[in-house]
Amino acid sequence: MLATYLIGLREGLEATLVVSILIAFLVKAQRKDRLVQVWAGVGLAVALSVFFGWLLTYTSTTLLQKGEHRELFEAVTSVLAVCFVTWMIFWMRQAARSIAGELRSKLQDALAVGSLAVAVMAFLAVVREGLETSLIFYSAVQGASSNTGPLLSLLAGIASAVVIGWLMFATAVRINLSVFFTWTGALLILVAAGILKYGVHDFQEGNVLPGLNSLAYDVSGVLNPDAWYTALLTGMFNITPTASVLETIAWAAYGIPVLAVFLWPARKAAPVPARETPAPAPAPQQ
Repeated sequence: MLATYLIGLREGLEATLVVSILIAFLVKAQRKDRLVQVWAGVGLAVALSVFFGWLLTYTSTTLLQKGEHRELFEAVTSVLAVCFVTWMIFWMRQAARSIAGELRSKLQDALAVGSLAVAVMAFLAVVREGLETSLIFYSAVQGASSNTGPLLSLLAGIASAVVIGWLMFATAVRINLSVFFTWTGALLILVAAGILKYGVHDFQEGNVLPGLNSLAYDVSGVLNPDAWYTALLTGMFNITPTASVLETIAWAAYGIPVLAVFLWPARKAAPVPARETPAPAPAPQQ
C-alpha cells in the first residue's frame, strides 16, 4: 500500500503540475474560454488511463486461461513497468527546469490553431502520466492478496498530489520540487527493483528462466511473515524472506547502479573562459 501511495503521489503530482501550468497560462493570457477544452482533454486522458488499467487486469484474469501465459504476461508487464519508471525518473530530472516553458509554448501554438488543438494538447500532456501510472500500479500489486487496499492507496496518493498542486497554484505555499522528486525518485527506483525481481520470478515460474528452486537466501526463520516490517519490506521493495539466485541478482544489478547514477551529483558545465582582447600592435617606427 505504501508503494502504490508513492506511485500515485509521484505520478499524480507530475500530472497536477502540468495541468496547473496550462490553467495558469490561460488565466494570465485572459483565455479562460479555453479552460473547457483543457479539462476535456484531461478527462479523456484519465478515462483512457483507467481503461488501460482495466484492460491489463482483464487480460490477465480472463483472456489468458493458462497459468503459464498469465505468468509470462505479468513478467513482460513488470519489465515494461521498470523501463517506464526508469525513463520517467531520469527524464523528469532533466526536463524539470524547461517543462513549464515548453508547455506554454505548445499551448500558445494550440490556441492559434483552435479549440480542438487545445484539447489534444492537454490530452497528450496528461495521458503519458496516466498510462504510466496504470502500468506501474498493475505491476506493483502482482502477488498482493487483495487489490482493494493498494487501489485505495493509489487513489489517496493521487488525491494528495491534487491537494498539493492546488495549494501551490491557489496560495503562497511552495515546496522544493527538486528535493521532492529526488527522494521519491530514489524510492521508486527501489520499488522498480522489486518489480523487476517479481518479473524474474514470473519468468522462472513460466519456465522461461531456470533456477526457481535455487535459493540465494532463506531468512524465513528470522523474518516473521506476519510482522509489520516484513509486510513493509515485501510490499514496498519486494524483499521477501526467500528469493532465488536470479531474483537477487536482478534486484541488485538494477537497483544498486541505477540508484547510484540517479543520486550522483550532476556535473556543472565549466564556465567558458572569456577571450582576452589582443593588445594593439605597436605603431611602426618612422
